[in-house]
Amino acid sequence: MIIIAGKLYVDAAARDAYLAGCSKVIEQARAAPGCLDFALSADMIEANRINVYERWETDEDLERFRGAGPEPEQAAQIRDAAVSRYRISGVEAP
Repeated sequence: MIIIAGKLYVDAAARDAYLAGCSKVIEQARAAPGCLDFALSADMIEANRINVYERWETDEDLERFRGAGPEPEQAAQIRDAAVSRYRISGVEAP
């Protein structure tokens, strides 16, 4: 299992519009083969932060969906980012 998690920073005044522009991508990701979860959300504390969480069955599923990455218009709005890929070898119930 692969988890992509982290944060993006955009201008605070543009965050809601940025997220609204991502709704189609979120729908496509959740419908993609191998996608177990996909979420982008506004941070409750930092007005310019977007939290990223994705969970995929395999690297191949992720790469097939990901393609080239965000659209150029969206990429231009990102001021900073810290997103990492985690390879999970097992899952346990809490």
